[in-house]
Amino acid sequence: MDILEKLFGGTAKVKIINLYLFNPEAAFDSSEVAERAKVSKSVARREIANLVKINFLRPKSYTKTIRRQKNRTLGNFRKRTNGWTLDQKFPYIEAIKSFLDNINPFKHKDIVNKISKAGKIQLLIIAGVFIKDPDSRADLLVVGDNLKLGQLDNIIKTIESEIGKEIRYAVFETAEFKYRLSMFDKLVKDILEYPHEKIINKLNL
Repeated sequence: MDILEKLFGGTAKVKIINLYLFNPEAAFDSSEVAERAKVSKSVARREIANLVKINFLRPKSYTKTIRRQKNRTLGNFRKRTNGWTLDQKFPYIEAIKSFLDNINPFKHKDIVNKISKAGKIQLLIIAGVFIKDPDSRADLLVVGDNLKLGQLDNIIKTIESEIGKEIRYAVFETAEFKYRLSMFDKLVKDILEYPHEKIINKLNL
């Protein structure tokens, strides 16, 4: 991310550019951009304004789903709001996307360091978005013991904020994974049979 930060003028801008490049048809308001990119709302508004000035983004009205309490009941409600979407007429979309695709912000050591905080990891497989294979069933497989699922979820969200895309991931305790493997579980089978990289493999698969 250091190289990208220097080239694009800051980590926040890189995250927001990635968010829109990976979701070219979607619209997000400043609150959603801040949440997904894990930046403050003021930073999100500033970077959005900069990207609008160069015609990378354009305003768009859209309907978003929000959770709120009404009559003591928490539910989902739809709300019309103003946000921004990728301007498909921006002439350098493919060039920027190709450039960012070829610079992986995560080295294997970075992924290991982050995921290892969530428990005793026995197997860690990257696929999909991490190796540029859109046909993978999942982007990440985590197998371990004493896994802290809440912490792992937060780690995944942090990684998502940096690559700009939701990560498809599967998590298993070691015993459950071994059982699924012995039963030829389809998800496990597909992950192992499609292109992938094992960056932790204490199970000697």
